[in-house]
Amino acid sequence: MAFKKNLEEKTLDVDAAMQGTLSFKDPVNLRINGKFEGNLDTRGNLTIGTQAIINADIIGDNIIIGGKVKGKITARERLTLLPQAVVDGHIYPARLNIAEGAVLQGECTMLHDFLNPEQLAKYLEVELSSIMEWANTGKVPANKENNDWKFERKAIDAWVASGKIAK
Repeated sequence: MAFKKNLEEKTLDVDAAMQGTLSFKDPVNLRINGKFEGNLDTRGNLTIGTQAIINADIIGDNIIIGGKVKGKITARERLTLLPQAVVDGHIYPARLNIAEGAVLQGECTMLHDFLNPEQLAKYLEVELSSIMEWANTGKVPANKENNDWKFERKAIDAWVASGKIAK
């Protein structure tokens, strides 16, 4: 495995075949050029190089894909598919940029700044009844407008990152 760390820029290059879970609490610039299988949970910038082959569920802020990715991709800020990208799976971007030549096979559900209970249940992959219980007991950050619950996605992401979610 080849790891190159630059602490000033917090850049991590992965040029190896890996499997498992990579999770980052602090923002980093992560670049994957090899093969990866498992789960990626990143903050900051994630770049999937043109030679990379990824079979993973990915959650990140700013995700740029140049290689092959199979799995569910959630981009809190932006998802960019470069001309060589081949993506097979369901994508959930806040903003989406697809270059001419990129291939997307699957579904796209845009992330909104505010979610209703059904959207939040799908976003967090929990039962709707759990969302309603959390909202009614004040466990989850929420606002009630005209008897309807609204959830700000950024507040939900911070709440999840804090570890307060209890699935």
